[in-house]
Amino acid sequence: MARRRSSRLLLAAAALLAVVAAAEAAVPPTCERIECPAYEVMDSANGFEIRRYTDAVWVSAAPIEDISFVAATRTGFLQLFKYIQGKNAYNETIEMTAPVLTEVSPSDGPFCASSFAVSFYVPAKNQADPPPAEGLRVRRWAGARYAAVRRFGGFVADADVGEQAARLDASLQGTRWAAAVNEGRGAGQAASYVVAQYNSPFEFSGRVNEIWMLFDGAKVGSHAN
Repeated sequence: MARRRSSRLLLAAAALLAVVAAAEAAVPPTCERIECPAYEVMDSANGFEIRRYTDAVWVSAAPIEDISFVAATRTGFLQLFKYIQGKNAYNETIEMTAPVLTEVSPSDGPFCASSFAVSFYVPAKNQADPPPAEGLRVRRWAGARYAAVRRFGGFVADADVGEQAARLDASLQGTRWAAAVNEGRGAGQAASYVVAQYNSPFEFSGRVNEIWMLFDGAKVGSHAN
């Protein structure tokens, strides 16, 4: 009887872990309300997910030099918000999408300015001809683009981004993805990464954020043992 009860408990625990893993891998809830870039999950494990994106178009603000991720992202987002509100060459209002990306190129020291480039995902109906705008540029992901991803919650603070990037990097070590990811983000202490934020600043619960490390999936095989 005790053995049977133990087996049931083990099965229940396994089922619970499967539900938790599925929830962690689910599409962010924001993407059920507004448009997000489509992706395919190629792999997932404890601490990371590997995604394959295709043919995404982004509009990006010029890189901002600052010591604060939060301040730089706010500055870049305000430029992009004006863009989608109609401050563009077509005077066209554009639907809000998610996520807003901030590409982080860290400085070599704690008191030096890093570089932050904030980007907005262009809705599918605008991707063929995204409205140009002064001070902004269009970036196209032609073909497949891979991302190693770690998800975390809450409002993003300056102290969070480096810590979450380090955790993602640590979870990838020893996997078949590690070498390609490291090559894709640049070598050394100041290797770049991307912070993806899915929620409006006015949403206080259920917030979803991610760290992305972009890389060339074609290089995975060449680095494999």
